[in-house]
Amino acid sequence: MATPPVRRLAERLRQVEESRTMRVVASAQRLRAEGRDVVDLGAGEPDFPTPGHIKDAAKRAIDADFTRYTPAAGTPELRDAIADRFLEDFGVQRARNEIIATVGGKQAIFNVLLALVDPGDEVLVTAPYWVTFPQVVNLCGGIPVIVPTDEQSGFRVTAAMLEEKLTSKTSLIVLNTPNNPSGAVIAPSELVRICELAAERRIHVLVDECYQKIVFDELRPHTAAAVPPELRRWVVVAGSLSKTYAMTGWRIGFTIGPEDLIARIVVIQGHETSNPNSVAQAAAVQALSGPQDCVDEMRRQYQLRRDYLVPALNGIPGLSCVLPRGAFYAFASVRRHLNGRFRTSEDFAARLLEESGVAVTPGSGFGTEGYIRLSFAASRTALESAIERLGAFVRGLET
Repeated sequence: MATPPVRRLAERLRQVEESRTMRVVASAQRLRAEGRDVVDLGAGEPDFPTPGHIKDAAKRAIDADFTRYTPAAGTPELRDAIADRFLEDFGVQRARNEIIATVGGKQAIFNVLLALVDPGDEVLVTAPYWVTFPQVVNLCGGIPVIVPTDEQSGFRVTAAMLEEKLTSKTSLIVLNTPNNPSGAVIAPSELVRICELAAERRIHVLVDECYQKIVFDELRPHTAAAVPPELRRWVVVAGSLSKTYAMTGWRIGFTIGPEDLIARIVVIQGHETSNPNSVAQAAAVQALSGPQDCVDEMRRQYQLRRDYLVPALNGIPGLSCVLPRGAFYAFASVRRHLNGRFRTSEDFAARLLEESGVAVTPGSGFGTEGYIRLSFAASRTALESAIERLGAFVRGLET
């Protein structure tokens, strides 16, 4: 009997690719299931446990039967806790009605694009980009317009670079600072210039600040939520507790933006998920309003790991890596090895995993070919093992 034809799928799915980071995770899991020893630097997830006082708040919420629906925008307590954290950290006062709690940072980003992007609209996305950005644009029927940055400039984004790509069809600029995967940080003054450019053109700027607190050396965290009041009509911030508080599985994020836009996003979210998880919201209130020393300690550990990993990568023949200023990734160039042996960084990463048991994410998934992303949200022992294996792998290519 003939196999019936595959049902017709929505045309939008033709434009959407599988997440490269999730593909690496699946490959590493497959090798582990086969009994292989794998050092996984592919996933972007803190290796620290969620701090105890946050977990205790969740347990109290369960015991108090805080297990019913909440307002679609999140509980008033959580929205106020987000506002209070931004006031304490950045001196900016944002109202409750300018804030919505979401199911992780991804929903925050999806919601904003669903609210602002029509089919055929152009959306500027700087590269290297987080793998999901262009896929969300595609799902919304928009057209991703990639704005490349380069290693020589430290992958820095400027208003002038973005202005060159603006057209009458541009409806949104998407930024990510600190950047995943490069670790580049947009300076506060440059961020204001970009927002001024957007306001002049009457287009919105979405700034993904999921790694906001993870910055190194002399840098201090900053936020686009604190741009001058006359620019806030055009600026939207997406944030998350996942990286800052080691709460990836709790799925709590948020959006800060103009009140009228947030009101429409609340309508969208009411039909998507009804509300974020109630128990996770209670934990998030404690994360934001409780002691912040856990955040400082995790950031300190990430910097120690960065200070080991990046020089070690630069010591491997044919590799180069710019010092990341934030997030917890090293974005290393393998372009000198893309010759007859490898056509792409994906080929390089696949063979590194199969032969040496080191999982990294190819730069092609981030829109920048010739690089690999290595997460240093991993133990020093794991990083040392990865460097030893990667060095042996590269030296083997030259024999």
